[in-house]
Amino acid sequence: MDAVDTAILDVLRADSRTSIRDVAAQVGISRANAYARVKRMVDTKVIRSFTIDVDPVALGLGLSAYVHVRTKQNSWKSFRKKVWQLEEAAHVALVTGDFDCVILVRARDADHLRELVLERIQSLPEVIATQTVLVFEEHVGQT
Repeated sequence: MDAVDTAILDVLRADSRTSIRDVAAQVGISRANAYARVKRMVDTKVIRSFTIDVDPVALGLGLSAYVHVRTKQNSWKSFRKKVWQLEEAAHVALVTGDFDCVILVRARDADHLRELVLERIQSLPEVIATQTVLVFEEHVGQT
């Protein structure tokens, strides 16, 4: 990775639909060079996917929360598989500290969040305890 690769990533982060021709023009390199660099970053998994960023509010999912979950020992893998089946789970992370896992969930409203946490997440056999933290405002960085 060098400064040119970083510049290419910046262009594609802003709009993953940007053509190779436009990437090359914005970065100041040839199309062949831009194509080769993007292909290398895809092949080496630096670029994992070309995706879209959907506004959850526009989808009717205006309430976000982090659900901290304490799980039974050695149950992370089975718990993770079950949580990923929840369409409301936007992000799942194994963490250190008082809880074992943090899940970013998107819900329509408080009733939907209550049902999700109390009836679907807490009912999983791997779960010992949960703590839910509401999100007031979000800013997503570019990594």
